[in-house]
Amino acid sequence: MKRFVRRVDIVPSPNIWYHTEAYELENSVQDVDGVIWRTLADAAPWSGKDVLDVGCGDGFHLARFAETARSVVGVEPHAPLVRRAQSRVAGLPNVTVRRGAAQRLPLPDGVADVVHARTAYFFGPGCEDGLAEADRVLRPGGALVIVDLDTRHAPYGDWMLADLPHYEPDTVDEFFAAAGFTCFRVETRWRFPDRAAMESVLRIEFSPRVAARAIDETLRRNAGTDAAELILRVGYRVLVRAKPTGLVHASSVGASPSMP
Repeated sequence: MKRFVRRVDIVPSPNIWYHTEAYELENSVQDVDGVIWRTLADAAPWSGKDVLDVGCGDGFHLARFAETARSVVGVEPHAPLVRRAQSRVAGLPNVTVRRGAAQRLPLPDGVADVVHARTAYFFGPGCEDGLAEADRVLRPGGALVIVDLDTRHAPYGDWMLADLPHYEPDTVDEFFAAAGFTCFRVETRWRFPDRAAMESVLRIEFSPRVAARAIDETLRRNAGTDAAELILRVGYRVLVRAKPTGLVHASSVGASPSMP
């Protein structure tokens, strides 16, 4: 009998897919004070637990989770990034990277304590399939944590909206609130070692017109400082939803204590 599998649409990520090295630089300059990590640790602690990172890209955040997690699985749809991530974590015995999509995760039911997604897939209405999949792989009491940029926080949010005229912050906030998420808004610092690094990062995040504006405004905001480094303050939304402990899926009974 022929088996019909639901088609999963993968939308290319215009930055990391095509500008992988510049995106690596971007990851290294973001949140230099660790504000997001502290927020995550308070809202969904992962020490001794099983973590799934959805849309893990080239695996930049996997090692951080692996320091204290029991197991870490990264899932990424883009094959070249999967290979880079696998190479990055090759020496970490508790980390696995798999190719797959947020809408159809390559994991059985009830195997994760924390599902983490950072600036990947979960951008508001339209991500319902991914939310359902995250809930499927979570154990009762586990948490889905979504980290996304905050368009309400200037100046970065203003630049985003200039490139996304149809993005409606109120609609997105209402969507996640209705889905049961608690929202924590945090301000972080991006620290660029020099102007070339700053320009390289901003040019892969925005259209040429908006990137030119962002570069100019960042330089003006840093004018008059003695430091060679350039600082950009960027806001994020950390969205957290716990899976109720009363919902026990039959398929999770007898599941392995850690993710395969």
